[in-house]
Amino acid sequence: MTSSELWSRATADRYDAEQTELFSAAVLEPTLALLTELAGDGRALEFAIGTGRVGVPLRERGVPVVGIELSEHMAAVLRRKIDEDALPVVIGDMATTVVPGEFSLVYLVYNTITNLLTQDEQVECFRNAARHLEPGGRFVIELGVPPLRSFTPGQVAVPFDVSEHHLGFDTFDLVEQILVSHHFTRDGDDGRYRRNSSRHRYAWPAELDLMARLAGLELERRVADWDGAPFTQDSTKHISVWRKPV
Repeated sequence: MTSSELWSRATADRYDAEQTELFSAAVLEPTLALLTELAGDGRALEFAIGTGRVGVPLRERGVPVVGIELSEHMAAVLRRKIDEDALPVVIGDMATTVVPGEFSLVYLVYNTITNLLTQDEQVECFRNAARHLEPGGRFVIELGVPPLRSFTPGQVAVPFDVSEHHLGFDTFDLVEQILVSHHFTRDGDDGRYRRNSSRHRYAWPAELDLMARLAGLELERRVADWDGAPFTQDSTKHISVWRKPV
């Protein structure tokens, strides 16, 4: 098993309800459009498929999807939405778990590669993607750009959400490239907040390109969002596509 932290049953059961924005048409439609285009007539493999936020509607669009998921609890939530025959899911980590067959598309969304907490494991994730791709197939990652430009001298945290029911901020270990996301979520109207945190290893776009080269993949495109906006020095995230040579 890799160093990824496991999602608990309680976290999995409330995941969809706490991520309603990610399930909106504004977020999902451009995501599904690009993934459908890249999959073509082939099959898609989603690393860390979770509760099926992307995999289930992609399958409903006619793309055969297989998932790999480390948390049995997250996979159980997905299974309430779609049968195993329609969308098979293998329990395992995305750096080493192998499923049968080849795919035209392997994808990893919403910063999930950062769940692998070492550089070696992230390199193995790229190698695992390449292992599953057919010649000409593509590996897609959605990942935020580390917000280190936001730091002022002496600052230790960067907020990423300040809303009525949620406060979120990241703290950084700049030596190990580890960030900890801290969440304070208000569950009811009594003013009480539930606290939880998760650890992640952030990586720069150029670092990912080197990982791809080590896996035998070539950068095909990098854009700032699923709509295809140009990636610039001011972009806060990127969608990167690497291709396995024919």
